[in-house]
Amino acid sequence: MRIEYDIKLGFKDVMIRPKRSTLKSRSQVTLEREFKFLHSPLVWKGIPIMAANMDTVGTFDMAAALAEKKLFTTVHKHYGVEEWNTFTSNIPKAYYNYIAVSTGISRSDSEKLKGILQHMPSLQFICIDVANGYSEYFADFVKRTRENYPNKVIIAGNVVTGEMVEELLLSGADIVKVGIGPGSVCTTRVKTGVGYPQLSAIIECSDAAHGLGGQIISDGGCSSPGDIAKAFGAGADFVMLGGMLAGHNESGGEIIERNGKSFRKFYGMSSSTAMTKHIGGVADYRASEGKTVEVPYKGEVEPTIQDILGGLRSTCTYVGAARLKELTKRTTFIRVNEQENQIYSE
Repeated sequence: MRIEYDIKLGFKDVMIRPKRSTLKSRSQVTLEREFKFLHSPLVWKGIPIMAANMDTVGTFDMAAALAEKKLFTTVHKHYGVEEWNTFTSNIPKAYYNYIAVSTGISRSDSEKLKGILQHMPSLQFICIDVANGYSEYFADFVKRTRENYPNKVIIAGNVVTGEMVEELLLSGADIVKVGIGPGSVCTTRVKTGVGYPQLSAIIECSDAAHGLGGQIISDGGCSSPGDIAKAFGAGADFVMLGGMLAGHNESGGEIIERNGKSFRKFYGMSSSTAMTKHIGGVADYRASEGKTVEVPYKGEVEPTIQDILGGLRSTCTYVGAARLKELTKRTTFIRVNEQENQIYSE
């Protein structure tokens, strides 16, 4: 046993210090980025905000809506080959660069991934997703997937430490998903005592990834546009959202009417709700590590996206970053004990 005494920080522990700026308007800020990858020859251009691969967020409807704005969706892994075939036949091929096929690491997962990509070879992104990316088997699976799909962009996670980011990149991943326990419907930290404050995880993991020429996704913990800005300021290349995109028309999830108000069900993919729906229940050797909640119905996702992108442009103007790419270099975090005046909060 050992103890690390350095304090690790989450989004609530810091704010971004403003700096002198020559920008006259938020409209001058460019949020699109261009990425080249460690293994794949693809060059990607777009706004690096992602919908999480949860079946109450990362749906086909969400993918179509976000791709139109050049944002990304990691589509959840519970669609079948025929459903993928129907979806991709109804959207422009330009959207394919903003969509990832998600997969687990079982043999049946591999077979389904193979079937999807055989039918739709133009899909360029694979997201290999497990809650715990620290197993040797997971790294081996990433390696085999790279061998099978040498030109695809491979996303792999989740981890929270630099050495495992390096391991996955060297195993064949292009982008590593970072985050254990920060999500709004994740209970891993409570059930297991394991986790890592998200801001510090981003700082440490981005440093490791960028040293090798890879990228990271900050996955979880964002509850406001300001948190997204902090994630980018800390070094994240992409930011993945779950709860912030839940509750919309495009999100999926059961609609519930209560006291004249509408809600949509939103749950973690390790929750008993998700496991009952997809695998018949919680296995007797494990516990549920997710919540099931009811999110107020929010309508179309477009106004939410506009709010997020507007907040991010505003952040850039406060620190003098004309491009999102410059935000990290223009960011100085200050430690704080409070974030906002909540006297009129609901």
